[in-house]
Amino acid sequence: MVRNSIEGVPYHIDNFQAYIGHSLGTSDWLPIEQGRVDSFGEATNDLNPLHVDPEWAKANSPFGGPIAHGFLTLSMLSHLSWMADLQPDGVDYGINLGFERVRFLAPVMVGDRIRLRTYLLDVKPRDAGRWWFKCRVTVDTEKTAKAALSAIWLILFVREADAGPMMGDPGESIE
Repeated sequence: MVRNSIEGVPYHIDNFQAYIGHSLGTSDWLPIEQGRVDSFGEATNDLNPLHVDPEWAKANSPFGGPIAHGFLTLSMLSHLSWMADLQPDGVDYGINLGFERVRFLAPVMVGDRIRLRTYLLDVKPRDAGRWWFKCRVTVDTEKTAKAALSAIWLILFVREADAGPMMGDPGESIE
């Protein structure tokens, strides 16, 4: 994936005010196969046949077959954000601070593929070497061309050389 650039402004933490209100990128497509759904169901003890029993889902589901768990789709955001190269240059890592809002808009059918689209809503310097990002993220499905998930995601990006040790709650006083 080619690094995002808006009007020649490099995709770097020191330039991020220029990115507010713009797309930060889109991930590649990721297949959602039955094995991934089954493993997630086992890991979370969510063995609803709508997800983990393809024959039952074909016969009984209003969707005509098995669907991925909504929380599986949500859990894929970290991986999809790496695929979309969401982390800007000039930082060492990001810390997931959570979500202001998560909406499951449409099912992800087993066998479909998903991708992430990101849009920067706000960025605020927190203290030396730390920036708080607020992004709208959308997970799309390929076959149905629908948005399956929409969320406002809060991320703290850190540049270790400037940040020093983390003190207290990384998400406190972010407003």
